[in-house]
Amino acid sequence: MASTYTPLGVELMATGENAGTWGTKTNTGLQIIEQISGGYVSIAITSTPTTLAVSDGAATDANQVAHRIIEFTGSIGENTVVTIPLDVQTFYIIKNASSGSYTVQFKYVTGSGSSVTWAAGDKSTKIIYATANDGTNPDLVDVGAGLSLTSPNLVTGINDVAGNELMKVTSTASAVNEFTIANAASGNGPILSTTGGGTNVDLNLNPKGSGVLKSGTAAVKIAGTETIWVPAQAMFGTTTNGADAQAVETTATRPELKVLDFDASTAEYAQFSIAMPKSWNLGTVTYQVFWSPGNTNTDNCIFGLQGLACTEGDTADAVFGTAQEVTDAGIGTVEDVQMTSVSSAMTIAGSPADDDICFFQLYRDAADGSDTFTGDARLMGIKLFYTTDAANDG
Repeated sequence: MASTYTPLGVELMATGENAGTWGTKTNTGLQIIEQISGGYVSIAITSTPTTLAVSDGAATDANQVAHRIIEFTGSIGENTVVTIPLDVQTFYIIKNASSGSYTVQFKYVTGSGSSVTWAAGDKSTKIIYATANDGTNPDLVDVGAGLSLTSPNLVTGINDVAGNELMKVTSTASAVNEFTIANAASGNGPILSTTGGGTNVDLNLNPKGSGVLKSGTAAVKIAGTETIWVPAQAMFGTTTNGADAQAVETTATRPELKVLDFDASTAEYAQFSIAMPKSWNLGTVTYQVFWSPGNTNTDNCIFGLQGLACTEGDTADAVFGTAQEVTDAGIGTVEDVQMTSVSSAMTIAGSPADDDICFFQLYRDAADGSDTFTGDARLMGIKLFYTTDAANDG
């Protein structure tokens, strides 16, 4: 009975065969097994497809399929396929060192089983196992692509060389979005991006507790709530029922209050305008009033603010939006500084757009029966809160 061979070329000698040559053939078989364990071979892939050769009973580079470590070389001018026989069951460490920016696909010679592909320009090393799990459609598996950072494969973190925690990995049920990390050529920065099945996916970097997101030693500016201080000096009393501009001297050479006085019995108004920052998200705004009481009364004073946005070509002769009001009780001491609570969200009329000018009207609602503060309300200014959706105004 004649000898047979394994899919990787190791001779299986039949009883009574190869008299006088057992030593040589056994040594050759052991050499092939050594190749399978850790042998290296360089294979030039220059045609499509390239088939890894099996040389039965040969412990040479000609028995390509039996080597553990394979380096693909050669210059390819098209997308290239490299195949192995259907019955091969082993694992490989393969480096794609071919030149030319084309894909290299590693697969079984026939069938519809899974394969492993190096993308165009990918010159990486992959660990691949050949399953021979089906006689017609066996699968090749990329160990790296199939690696999971969940227990028990790698546990849920990575430690440094001293055994200290370096990175933790957690999971989200039914996750569809992930990070993609890309390196870069000279003169360009590497990229950390969000990818996956979602649309318009945020990139979240969350410091712990009161920690600050930094670049080097400088804090990174984050889109969110911003403020604009508008002093009374930047406002003017309206032509009709306008608040009265006054200077209140405290003690000489101490802070002097430049204010707009709002009457206790008549609704009075002041206006100002702002070309809002381009990073503004064009949504609602809120505000807080800074004021000082004109007498020692401690009853309630009501302030209101309303806004209107105008773009190029719009008339300014338009109606302000719905006002939002805040109520604050007199503090009881003249010249003391008071701050109202922050108002509810206020919608600016006129469908705001980037580069609009926004007109604002502030008033004291002295005609409201709930405004019972008996003195002048001396406005020092307001803090305007708005939300940004961009890192800057560029």
